[in-house]
Amino acid sequence: MTVDCFICDFSRLSFGAMVRFLIRFMKAYATAEYVFICDYFLPVASCRKRAETKVVQLWHSCGLMKKIAYDAKDDIPQNYHGDMYGNYSYLTLSSEACVPVHERALRLPRERIFATGVSRTDYYFDEEWNSRCRENFDRQHPQARGKRIALWAPTFRGNAAHPYLEGLAELKETAKTLSDDWFFVIKAHPHVDAHGRVSNCAIPTEELLPVADVLITDYSSVLFDYLIYRKPAVLFAPDLEQYEAKRGFYIDYRSIPFPLARTGKELEQAVLRSEEWAREHRKEIDCFAREYVGACDGHATQRILRLTGLRS
Repeated sequence: MTVDCFICDFSRLSFGAMVRFLIRFMKAYATAEYVFICDYFLPVASCRKRAETKVVQLWHSCGLMKKIAYDAKDDIPQNYHGDMYGNYSYLTLSSEACVPVHERALRLPRERIFATGVSRTDYYFDEEWNSRCRENFDRQHPQARGKRIALWAPTFRGNAAHPYLEGLAELKETAKTLSDDWFFVIKAHPHVDAHGRVSNCAIPTEELLPVADVLITDYSSVLFDYLIYRKPAVLFAPDLEQYEAKRGFYIDYRSIPFPLARTGKELEQAVLRSEEWAREHRKEIDCFAREYVGACDGHATQRILRLTGLRS
């Protein structure tokens, strides 16, 4: 079997380079037996694929949080009239609870959606991989040794062309106040960094999850990846009402079993008692994790390969 890998950042390509990349992909797509993608990718939807070609959407997020696809206002361009997801042969998700929502939001037949677990989460169950992540972080950030690690990984608001953040000033002030005992890692969404770097760490977000002592996030699905580790988290959502009205959620945001901070002072207090909170709410956190990432157990990739016929 020959495997071709297509990876690029369109925002960094010239128009000519982008056209060449797309032509190369479409030629491969025309004859491929399997196509694996992990996010929206319009070229996959842009034609009627061969019946023999299986398109496997590994999906880019776990759980359920903000509204997506046809349930959201901004995900599908207003002038796009094709079937964005119709060529998917398989959609793989992190739990059964996610299936009916994605069936509706993606307008995809139920028989093509499977709660196999999300392939990339298999890494989180690999102790050797987790250890390497810690060693790499220590090499790159020796100033953090001996301190507890707080990872801020917010969602991006707006769109890829005009993203923005909420709460950056409050986060930085909290980091300054707690700097004797805590090291704060700021990890903005790539769309945000593309318009002026905010992040203070070059390590990919998923490789920071094993390192963090507490995750600070808002509406990002990174929370569900992090749930696998059963570690403390803080919800920092200074614009909750506005975001709820504009984008909307699939779950009751205020019922998520982690402390909710709306101001810098609340954030500071929530970080300081995050470990205590996690101990006190262990049963609720475990239940929440089983509900939304219950199929992620370190063996998702094997199940996906069996599902698609690539492994017996």
